[in-house]
Amino acid sequence: ISLATFGVFFHLDKENVLTATKVFTSISLFNILRLPLFDLPSVISAVAQTKVSLSRLEDFLCAEDLKPGDINTNYSGNHAVGFIDASFRWEKNGLPVLKNLSISIPEGSLVAVVGQVGSGKSSFLSAILGEMEKLEGTVQRRGSVAYVSQQVWIQNESLQENILFGANLNRPYYELVLESCALLPDLEQLPNGDQTEIGERGVNISGGQKQRVSLARAVYSNADLYLLDDPLSAVDVHVGKHIFEKLIGPSGLLKSKTRILVTHNLTLLPRTDLIVVMEEGRISHMGTYQELISKRANFAKLIQVFSAEHTSEETTPMEGEKICILCLLNFFYFFSVTVSSSKEEGQLSRSLQQRELLKHKNSFDQWKIFTNNKEKVATGGMKMSVILKYLQAFDWQWIWLTIAAYLGQNALAIGQNLWLSAWTEETAKVNDFTEWKQSRNYKLCVYGLLGFMQGSLLVCCGAYVLTRGSLSASRALHRQLLDSVLRLPLQHFETNPVGQIINRFTKDLLIVDLRFHYYLRTWLNCTLDVIGTILVITSASPLFTVVVIPLGYFYCTIQRCYIASSRQIRRLAGASYSPIISHFSETLVGRSTVRAFGHQERFIRKYNDVVYENLVYFYNNVISNRWLSVRLEFLGNLMVFFAALFVVLAGNTVSSSTVGLSISYALNIIQSLNFWVRKVCEIETNSVSVERVCEYAEMDKEEPWIMSKRPPVGWPNGGIIEFVNYKAQYRKDLGLALNNISFQTQSKEKVGIVGRTGAGKSTLTNCLFRVLEGSEGKIIIDGIDISTIGLHDLRGNLNIIPQDPVLFSGTLQSNLDPLGKYSDLELWEVLELCDLKDFVQSLPKKLLHEISEGGENLSVGQRQLVCLARVLLRKTKILVLDEATASVDVETDNLVQSTIKREFCDCTILTIAHRLHTVMDSERVLVLDAGRILEYDTPHNLLQRKGVFSEMVAEAGI
Repeated sequence: ISLATFGVFFHLDKENVLTATKVFTSISLFNILRLPLFDLPSVISAVAQTKVSLSRLEDFLCAEDLKPGDINTNYSGNHAVGFIDASFRWEKNGLPVLKNLSISIPEGSLVAVVGQVGSGKSSFLSAILGEMEKLEGTVQRRGSVAYVSQQVWIQNESLQENILFGANLNRPYYELVLESCALLPDLEQLPNGDQTEIGERGVNISGGQKQRVSLARAVYSNADLYLLDDPLSAVDVHVGKHIFEKLIGPSGLLKSKTRILVTHNLTLLPRTDLIVVMEEGRISHMGTYQELISKRANFAKLIQVFSAEHTSEETTPMEGEKICILCLLNFFYFFSVTVSSSKEEGQLSRSLQQRELLKHKNSFDQWKIFTNNKEKVATGGMKMSVILKYLQAFDWQWIWLTIAAYLGQNALAIGQNLWLSAWTEETAKVNDFTEWKQSRNYKLCVYGLLGFMQGSLLVCCGAYVLTRGSLSASRALHRQLLDSVLRLPLQHFETNPVGQIINRFTKDLLIVDLRFHYYLRTWLNCTLDVIGTILVITSASPLFTVVVIPLGYFYCTIQRCYIASSRQIRRLAGASYSPIISHFSETLVGRSTVRAFGHQERFIRKYNDVVYENLVYFYNNVISNRWLSVRLEFLGNLMVFFAALFVVLAGNTVSSSTVGLSISYALNIIQSLNFWVRKVCEIETNSVSVERVCEYAEMDKEEPWIMSKRPPVGWPNGGIIEFVNYKAQYRKDLGLALNNISFQTQSKEKVGIVGRTGAGKSTLTNCLFRVLEGSEGKIIIDGIDISTIGLHDLRGNLNIIPQDPVLFSGTLQSNLDPLGKYSDLELWEVLELCDLKDFVQSLPKKLLHEISEGGENLSVGQRQLVCLARVLLRKTKILVLDEATASVDVETDNLVQSTIKREFCDCTILTIAHRLHTVMDSERVLVLDAGRILEYDTPHNLLQRKGVFSEMVAEAGI
């Protein structure tokens, strides 16, 4: 700009002459323009990003909302729920999922909804809640609603707060709810009873316990209508019997309420008032148990399948009525075992609970669980180690090149101004301008050459090497963070909300990617600028040195005061952002439950509270910036004042060009010093983000993925698993989850693992995969201690179908074969084996069908079948089934079991199940309770022994 200005100045009039007044006034104005021009690209980029963000926000805010008006709550009649020719769909422009529903559910009735996987059972409940788009027809619903979802939603709060769900505590009713939901024995095991923090997504309790907490939350709300989406599938047999008898059934706590129960347990059906059979999104049959049995429809086929599974292989197949009679006999036996003693058991559990609660209250501090809901906030000054870690990630070669480029840039900028100063000094001494005019073009070219070298070469080189270095640093730190999170042990995810992790991957990494290198660059530039300015001023007026020292001291004092507060405010602001993310993600996952209970306003208030806390820190940060600005501007003006004063006092001993150069630099130093102090503060405060990213890199990790000791090729070839005096605990402040476990399987043996909810069944699986490391003992697979090999070598040779099916956003094909190892033909083969082929072929994109986050556009049963297909693709010698068929119907369960028996006949299979019929044909059964082995033998021997397993089988009516 300065070159163009002076060039135009000479071009307009050949007689124009540069004087000190014109030159240094122009330079001062150029310096004022420098900062806005420096920020102009960032502003343009910010405007473009703002436009994109506004467009996305507009799309979201203009999206179609749910329509509460679709549900008619004011109608005549005594039915609690009614559908009249109603059709529904999930996605806009999607196909109808539920079609032509017509049903009237009387108030106070118990309704069972049954059907195969994907038949629309859960969607039926969602339609009642108003979570689906109504295409046609009428929906009627009366009274308040309580909803228990199939995929359990648990808040990151205490067990009691999860049950109360914002309501006041009514102690007698609360204890009655705990007893009805079979939670009293579990409270005796928890360190702090019902005050135990159960962690985000309920990670500190088992799947069955989470289901019962969710059920207790619904019961405590004392609603008029209860929508129960398969709540008994995650609990064992006698707990399920207790819940049905004490809570859901005709004589239970909810007997006067309307209950709509989705279930796969057909033994419950004779005790219901109405049965709804779903098939392909339609109500295929509806009526009482006797009415449906007499129709010999699909319902009778379900009963036949169920009865066949509960009949021994030696039993002669029965026909029609005999099958129904057998089912009914099993059913009555199932419920008659403990009815007479239920009252005494309830009283005993209540007294035990009271004693336990008293004991926990007295030792609360000793047993307090540390579930880090609040993020730890660092204190103290910035550690140089943090900056060094960033610089190491930046790569030292780029650091030295950046310093050299900016040093040369500032040196050339001073040289430019010194050249102008010498030029104007020469002008002041010349009487005849003829010779001056002849050399004008030469001097202008030299000035332009210095400007070109500074502005084009070194600025571009500096920007390039800085960008390369910052990219290197961002990649290295992101890689460290991602690698650390992937290697963190299970304990970390149990005790830390996911919002803390997301906060580091979003806000902290954003600062590392876009801001931190910018602050380092501007600090370096301002430092060199300030040093050059002081040198220029002191060369013109050495007395200025006397003022620079005390003013520098005041600058440093103000900087220290500001940084101390600003750094901690920034840390607190960063920590307060995590609860915002956690609460938002938690609410998003449980949105259906929140809306069903009508608690939207309460959750909005809570969200406002956590946002307000974050805004408090943000406001204090703004205030501290204003405090800094006032003081820096005052000190900067003092510096200009003294620079001008000393030049005036120098009189004629200093040339006008030197005076002009000195004053122009003094005016520039206000901006430079302000900028320098601010950037020092910004580096300190934003180094918190680097610190928080590096903090994860220093956390304890899982054992190495690959170790020097590798198992032989083809290991395991026999599938022999041996636990030797094995003990494990989830955290040091908790008791043993597994206590002195010792047992051995044979090669290709099928072992069933049973036990009450919380007995340690899933923990056993975690230890086998070394998700949870043992505290004592060892696990040996085919002669190799699994603690001596890498985690990839171990887990890559084991297979599991987990209790909670896990699907990722992407295509169905990428979920089945994430590494792309298998052909489409192999994928179709496993889909056929899992009874998913017809479903996938009906999809428009087939294998390329998009799976939403968590697989939400598939039913839970379909998700479980996809997990089965994934296992079938990758056959190993050891397979673990962790409640693999808990969420599928009886017919699909039978299909899955037969497929597993056929395809994994030469493998060792560990089957964890609440449905005892799935383990009755196992070669041996392991019975666990409170982390200990109670029994381990063949099913026949265990039944003859009349022990715990025999009692469980008798209770199940098998």
